[in-house]
Formats: sequence, C-alpha cells, structure tokens
Amino acid sequence: MPRYIDQHKMGSITPEMLHKMQNEPRDEFGILHHEIFYNKEDDKVWCVVDAPDKESVRKHHTKAGVEVEWVHEIESTLD
Repeated sequence: MPRYIDQHKMGSITPEMLHKMQNEPRDEFGILHHEIFYNKEDDKVWCVVDAPDKESVRKHHTKAGVEVEWVHEIESTLD
C-alpha cells in the first residue's frame, strides 16, 4: 500500500491523543498510522500513513475535524 505524509495544525490535539492514534488499527478509509511527528511550538503535526490514495488521507482527517494543509506520496529507504 502507498505511504503518504501530510501536514496539519496541532490545534487542540494533545500529545496523548497523538500517541493513542499511533496505535489504532486501520480505519474505514484504509488509513494506518506509520508514525506521527509533532511540534507544539510551531503548531504542526506530520502524519506518515499507509493509505489507498491521497483522498483517503484527506477523508480520514476531515472525519477527525482536521484540515490537511498538504499530502504527498513518499517512499522510504527502510522498505
């Protein structure tokens, strides 16, 4: 499955919420969190997810009330 990285504001999302999301199973949009990075000072979150496509990434975040600023398909040197 393709891997994507997205960026959005942290807003009211807490580090505890991000840790919980990290371990959730694949959702109805096919999203599985690979890793989540955040910077509270800059109000930014970067999600690395396995997903069927970019639109699924956007739908996943929209359901959570989060507006994605951008989404890019990526590849890893670890795969």
